[in-house]
Amino acid sequence: QVQVVESGGGLVQAGGSLRLSCTASGRTFSSNTMGWFRQVPGQEREFLVAISRTGRSTSSADSVKGRFTISRDNAKNTVLLQMNSLKPEDTAVYYCAADPSRAIYASPSTHPEDYEYWGQGTQVTVSS
Repeated sequence: QVQVVESGGGLVQAGGSLRLSCTASGRTFSSNTMGWFRQVPGQEREFLVAISRTGRSTSSADSVKGRFTISRDNAKNTVLLQMNSLKPEDTAVYYCAADPSRAIYASPSTHPEDYEYWGQGTQVTVSS
């Protein structure tokens, strides 16, 4: 079992920045590919960014490319999501997820169904 916990959500004005943090415990952190997703009520969960086990490989959705950056610190069991140039349409519940099934040098998955462990989510609201 892996326990995933997000933090750092809140209210920010359009054009502002916010950084989300995620910790994962219960299994060696570096054995998990980590990803960030978001969901708006009534819509499907949307992939944002993901990072490989070593941090050498990342994937980003077109909607956030150039604005959102993912990073990880395996020594601190932490993955970060830096969000810049936020827009009102970025308002959503943001989820961190862990995928324990990928090989160490494999690229991270962009599919929610590949992630086995999820946090409870943190609300991000961007005001116009």
